Amino acid sequence: MAKNFAAFGEVMMRLQVPGYELLSQSSTLNYSFSGTGVNVASALSRFGYKGHLVSTLPSNAVGDAAVSYLQKLGITDSFITRGGNYIGMYFLENGFGARSSRVTYSNRLESSFNRAFEGAYKFKEIAKQIDIIHFCGITLAMNDSVRNHMKLLAQAVKATGGTVVFDCNYRPSLWGDDGYEKAKSHYEEMLHLADIVMMNEKDAMFVLNMETEKKDRTEQLMDLIPTVAEKYDISVIAGTHRSINDNNTHSLRAYIFKNQEFTFSKTLTFSVYDRIGAGDAFTSGIIYGELEGFSPEKTVLFAATAGMLAHTTVGDTPMSSKDDIIRAMTEAVNDVER
Repeated sequence: MAKNFAAFGEVMMRLQVPGYELLSQSSTLNYSFSGTGVNVASALSRFGYKGHLVSTLPSNAVGDAAVSYLQKLGITDSFITRGGNYIGMYFLENGFGARSSRVTYSNRLESSFNRAFEGAYKFKEIAKQIDIIHFCGITLAMNDSVRNHMKLLAQAVKATGGTVVFDCNYRPSLWGDDGYEKAKSHYEEMLHLADIVMMNEKDAMFVLNMETEKKDRTEQLMDLIPTVAEKYDISVIAGTHRSINDNNTHSLRAYIFKNQEFTFSKTLTFSVYDRIGAGDAFTSGIIYGELEGFSPEKTVLFAATAGMLAHTTVGDTPMSSKDDIIRAMTEAVNDVER
């Protein structure tokens, strides 16, 4: 059974306005460190796997603070290189009622990760030490150098017989004008390398430029995803559909496509405390279910429940243990634990 997991991605400094104030109102910010790779590696660490992060951090006190924070999350830092002076940051303003939460990025293109030099990572040595690696479409959007690092590392892991996970996670703001056209070829390269993919029908239609005559989202999903799996030779594809209800609760229904069959979770409805990072919790649940050999039914419900619980804790990084998730799958969790 695979025991060594790695994620490739940027470490971000999260600067959060307290409560529900706007940046223009507040004079205080709380900081922590996160990022898709951080979140997934930490979650797999909590599930009992050895979670590594492949990244670059600045050679200064901010970089030291980030490493210390990652260690507290249970992430192994042996694949983290140090260099440069900057870390990517984002400012978070919590939404309330009709006002949505807002994320504002700062200094990202100048970060040590995004300016890491060619040869910064020893791909073949890393690949020999891990069994499964995670990549994200957010990272794919950064620049040609980062994209090259991603592809070379994915190729190295595949060459050693490892498993590649790719979360499409397309963000229009990161790709800019004509983003879908710019992104398509890079996404296709990663999909050809991937064994497990996180996506839904919107990724197929807009990023991959696939067509369907179906109008309903579930019907579009069931029409397009099998074609994606066949075209790119992907073993497992999973994702979620979210709806926001009139009372501001959210509903989440997840799916997994495996062995040419769809399996859907029940619809989970819940209140939201902090939405950021919930998709990473879902991804970690799919990965864990696959590594543990769960049935598709158990995997998709485990992942959906992990995503639900991530909405209930502050911060990007999933904090639920596998026991927390399994208990929430089977029991009422509203009462006080005694």
